[in-house]
Amino acid sequence: MDMIIQQVINGLSLGSVYALIAVGYSLVYSILLFSNFAHGGFLVIGGYICYFALRGAGMNIWIASFAALVGAGISAVIVERLAYKPIRERTPITLYMLIASMGMSIVIENIFVVTVGGRFRALPPVIPTQPVNFFGLATTSAFDLLSLVTAIVFLVGLQIFLSKTKWGLAIRAASYNLRTAGLMGVNVNRLISIVFFVAGLLAGVGGIFLSVRYTLYPQLGMITTKAFVAAVIGGLGSLPGAVVGSLILGLAEMLTAGFISSQFRDLVVFGILIITLIVRPTGLFGKSVGEKV
Repeated sequence: MDMIIQQVINGLSLGSVYALIAVGYSLVYSILLFSNFAHGGFLVIGGYICYFALRGAGMNIWIASFAALVGAGISAVIVERLAYKPIRERTPITLYMLIASMGMSIVIENIFVVTVGGRFRALPPVIPTQPVNFFGLATTSAFDLLSLVTAIVFLVGLQIFLSKTKWGLAIRAASYNLRTAGLMGVNVNRLISIVFFVAGLLAGVGGIFLSVRYTLYPQLGMITTKAFVAAVIGGLGSLPGAVVGSLILGLAEMLTAGFISSQFRDLVVFGILIITLIVRPTGLFGKSVGEKV
């Protein structure tokens, strides 16, 4: 029983980090109807900013994390303005932005390979990782509990932003029809920049925690493939779906690693993806939509 509770907590912790990344995917998809495969690059940017702020500048974890989140968000806005805006202003075909996002992912990865090198780096031990007794039921890591709580705080904050603010209302309106939102007076370019900033910021949070869990290296952004899988399982464009899909994936990974073998983790994850696409192609919470122009 202790083992089950421990693996469930670990799965929820991992799934909550996936959720931060998957929600960013879904936010962008809900507005522009394309999957931003450069999203993993923002995760890496956040991780490296946090690392150098801690190692090089001697900042504390709070200031370093703030710099990482803002840096990742601004990077996402810059990528949108340089790579995606010229395309979406010339054509409504989102396939071109999808191809551009793949190119930007490779560009960001290789910038870090060329500038800081490809070796693995460990963040200073500023985030607690010692074992914690979970209400006498099981022993888990303080890191897992902290990452779970942090993810919940940011996801709740995102929900408040979307439901209680003027720009949150504009984002929800644009998710139904971007052109109509523009005709109603919404500054579409600013709205898209805000969406990318929020998505990049959430990716930066994930980058910090994944850097602690797996160490930091330029290809760390590849792990966002699983977050994308989670978004597809939940339904691309659905924020609740992205969260639910991420928790399902995190639990599936950790329960498989704990009770079968860690070598089967990816097999189970992508098996769930295939089954979902066969049974319900739009995902658990998704719905069929047409092109937005």
